[in-house]
Amino acid sequence: MIKKLVPLLAAAERMMVFTGAGVSVDSGIPDFRTPGGIWDRIDPMTLSRSGAEGSPARRAEFWRAMRSLADSLGDPKPNAVHHAVVALDQRGQVGGVVTQNIDGLHQAAGSTEVIELHANHLMCHCLGCGDRLPTAEVVARVRGGEAAPSCRKCGGIIRPELVLFEDMLPVDALRRAERLALSCDLCLVLGSSLVVHPAADLPRMARRAGAKLVIATLGPTPIDDWAHLKIDAPLADVFVPAVRKLPRRRSES
Repeated sequence: MIKKLVPLLAAAERMMVFTGAGVSVDSGIPDFRTPGGIWDRIDPMTLSRSGAEGSPARRAEFWRAMRSLADSLGDPKPNAVHHAVVALDQRGQVGGVVTQNIDGLHQAAGSTEVIELHANHLMCHCLGCGDRLPTAEVVARVRGGEAAPSCRKCGGIIRPELVLFEDMLPVDALRRAERLALSCDLCLVLGSSLVVHPAADLPRMARRAGAKLVIATLGPTPIDDWAHLKIDAPLADVFVPAVRKLPRRRSES
């Protein structure tokens, strides 16, 4: 598979790198949907807009779930897959990284153009005055005994900036991702099962627009038959070594 992947990567001039939870597994973050994943520990519908913005009882339930989510995410660091994506970026081949992940690890690794379809879990804001504060600070207050922390400036409701169930995807992020899908020459799907819509429509859009499609993820996806190459193996075993084997580009000379 490495031998098949290398020429596809080498030929690309403007990739859309589309990433899901499988990219961050080697950083110690459990997948969400596989058995033993995060949704086995947390009822996903608890993490909804109506939970975050509802009654005190609903918000207390929401913040218990957010505490569990924070415990599951831990304090992760970028892994070899994130750094391999950065290496492609530094070669001038990446138009952008479109990610479903909420962990901020692509930016931490050094990727320069990251479109977060679901935003990230790192910051919260007050619905009343707009004050922003780190999610870790709010979760620390929950651990300290506050059931549903409120804004210390105005008393308003605090919610995370990540996209919750019942939220719409950020329009600007989705439009940027669509433009990239329509202009890329290679759509590289890493660690996504492509079942969450409308995000999962982007690789289809790229393929219809003429891009090559590579899907590297464990298990099947609904569009495996569309792919020029499907890799059902750990990313660290195929994608990372393939990037290391890429020939030097003229711009790198």
